[in-house]
Amino acid sequence: MTSIKNKLDHSQKRIAQAAKNVSREHQEINLLAVSKTKPVSDIIEAYQAGQRLFGENYVQEAETKINALNVQYSDIEWHFIGPLQSNKTKIVSQLFDWVHTIDREKIATRLSEQRPHTLPPLNVCIQVNIGKEATKSGIQCNEIMSLAKHIDTLPNIHLRGLMAIPSANIEEQKARLELTQLHTSFIELKQHYPKVDTLSVGMSQDLELAVEHGSTMVRIGSAIFGARPNKKET
Repeated sequence: MTSIKNKLDHSQKRIAQAAKNVSREHQEINLLAVSKTKPVSDIIEAYQAGQRLFGENYVQEAETKINALNVQYSDIEWHFIGPLQSNKTKIVSQLFDWVHTIDREKIATRLSEQRPHTLPPLNVCIQVNIGKEATKSGIQCNEIMSLAKHIDTLPNIHLRGLMAIPSANIEEQKARLELTQLHTSFIELKQHYPKVDTLSVGMSQDLELAVEHGSTMVRIGSAIFGARPNKKET
């Protein structure tokens, strides 16, 4: 059985090759290990292999894991990458370093208000629904600047960029169109907010295409930790 370390190494090699193919430096692209539904022991194994960025989708599950790990593994950087309801913002604001799924002003405001003043500002990304799919969260590209303007007024969160989940099971040409539109929106956002530096897109099955279209953070789950039974893979 291939170890988590070997799978991490393989994922990093995929990122490096994808970057090389489009004349980018592989250091520009961070690997976020998506550990949702996986046990604490898998996170520890990945940590011991050098991984420090971990993504979780479910608040209650993440709270248990973070509380179990935050003393001995205090340098883990925790990213919340799932849909966020208003009644969960307080927990997320207290436990996480990043939130990738900001899609409305109310959530951004609550995160800022509830972020403990003893912690640095919470890093956030605006989630974009680039495929305009009814089953996915996120805003349209033409709504990005309005939400960014609101986030910029909030003292305890820091806008870092955009996040998206491209449409599933589509032809490569359509995927390229979606990713091109997302990258164009990212460049526009950077022009207005120079500190923006993160384009969170790309998963186990499409990281090469995402890197080609400017991704700076790929979210890899199944290629590192194995498939999740009865759950959509990330």
